[in-house]
Amino acid sequence: MLRIVLDTNVLVSAAAFSGKPRELVTLAAKRKFVLIASEEIVDEFTEVLGRSQFKKTRSEIRTARNALLMTAKLYKVTSKRKVVKEDPDDDVVINTALDAKADYIVSGDPHLLRLSVYKGIKIVGVADMLSKLES
Repeated sequence: MLRIVLDTNVLVSAAAFSGKPRELVTLAAKRKFVLIASEEIVDEFTEVLGRSQFKKTRSEIRTARNALLMTAKLYKVTSKRKVVKEDPDDDVVINTALDAKADYIVSGDPHLLRLSVYKGIKIVGVADMLSKLES
């Protein structure tokens, strides 16, 4: 089964809006692939979802965090690679994927997408991943 890390922007989009990111998270909840996360990704997801533009209550944020924790397989990140010079915060996604031996990273972040592949891990957008899972 494919092992996939969803970048925080994909997770937040899935929690805040309907559309393709939510479709992808729904497939994870249905166990169509192994959703990989780390404490760092879960914490960033929680922090970003709490920003005022998303208008989420504490209860909604807690529910979204718990749903992610129930769906994802959590890995402890020990790698400290510095890969994304333009946005070092993205390195946690890369390091999570490396430590969990993920097959894919799914992101909407141009810094990550520009890499395309890193150490054998393919980096794709949401639509590309949905197409891959449907084929």
